[in-house]
Amino acid sequence: MLALIQRVNFAKVVVEGTVTGEIQKGILAFIGFEKGDDEAKAKKMFDKLLKYRIFYDENEKMNLNLVQVDGSILLVSQFTLAANTAQGNRPSFDPAMPPTQAKDLYDKFIKYAHNTYQKVQEGQFGADMKVSLENDGPVTFMLKM
Repeated sequence: MLALIQRVNFAKVVVEGTVTGEIQKGILAFIGFEKGDDEAKAKKMFDKLLKYRIFYDENEKMNLNLVQVDGSILLVSQFTLAANTAQGNRPSFDPAMPPTQAKDLYDKFIKYAHNTYQKVQEGQFGADMKVSLENDGPVTFMLKM
């Protein structure tokens, strides 16, 4: 399981002209599922997203996590994160979880997220999403479970 996370001042997802998720200060997390991922990994990833210390404390050190700064999180499914880009000029999506399995796991991931933390927004699985954001820093990390 992969999560490309960005510390943001704001972020928004629009699908067919409708806002499906919008946050202010927090984390924008693009989520990719690979073959072999399961619900236990998904829960572990979300817990890590909440605890990952990417926000500044009073000494300008990245010592605070999302919960400590009372931030929000916007979760966006993105199967292209699981691409194999090692050879050639075209990505291979062989490592990616098949769409029906990924949708099921994504739904469980989202349900767990909402049950664990109040400030959760999301995109729409499989949709053509327009994502806008202001990266704060920039601060961007790739997490892998």
